[in-house]
Amino acid sequence: MTEETKLLCWNVNGIRAIKGKGFLDWLYKESPDILCLQETKAHTEQLDADLKEPQGYHTYWNYPERKGYSGVAIFTREEPLNVWYDFGKTKLDMEGRVVAAEYPEFILFNIYFPNGKKDQGRLDYKLAFYEAFLKYADTLKAAGKKLVICGDLNTAHNEIDLARPKENSKVSGFLPEERAWMDKFVAHGYVDTFRHFNKEPNQYTWWDMKSGARARNVGWRLDYFFVSEDLLPSVTRAFIMSEVMGSDHCPVGITLKMA
Repeated sequence: MTEETKLLCWNVNGIRAIKGKGFLDWLYKESPDILCLQETKAHTEQLDADLKEPQGYHTYWNYPERKGYSGVAIFTREEPLNVWYDFGKTKLDMEGRVVAAEYPEFILFNIYFPNGKKDQGRLDYKLAFYEAFLKYADTLKAAGKKLVICGDLNTAHNEIDLARPKENSKVSGFLPEERAWMDKFVAHGYVDTFRHFNKEPNQYTWWDMKSGARARNVGWRLDYFFVSEDLLPSVTRAFIMSEVMGSDHCPVGITLKMA
């Protein structure tokens, strides 16, 4: 890693759609050491070469059989020691939601967590996915690995993390059981990096497009960088790039300065 490592994370809501909105220009301008994408909605054979492997980056993609759905990718300047696409032996992820990369300093998880709004079955799947991930992450942490976890968690943790908490208290994404899992995640030793540095309200990463919510900043904070507690001293900054357009989400990021 470089002296200060910049990691960015963005639910792009369609990698091919966002390419036409200046994505590659943005990538080269920001020049992150690592970029994690969610909801890419594409198989690699559907991508142009400049998007499949941008200049200066190694890329790793995961996607389901179903085209136009889900999908995650890591763009990384440094080639990882190891890359994998699941939580070990669990059969939970058949939807292309996980890509993990091991570096000398840490293990990075880029995850597009499920949305539970459709019905009870999807909510149950989301909560089972949460639990499977936590169990797997705890196993790695217990083995002495430092962890970075980023992605669209599809849950706003606390009332400060969405514009209208009371109106959404019975909506998936802010249900008591989803928020309770976030509490549990933090209690297990994972730190919400943005809230470590920033306690201010009105800081969101997703806005409903149909209602024009972004112009009024009626949003939700669904996109996160968490780190294991032992990596927190290396985190120098955590930020939301709410000015970046092109998706219904905006990018989030951290910088790390490794000792």
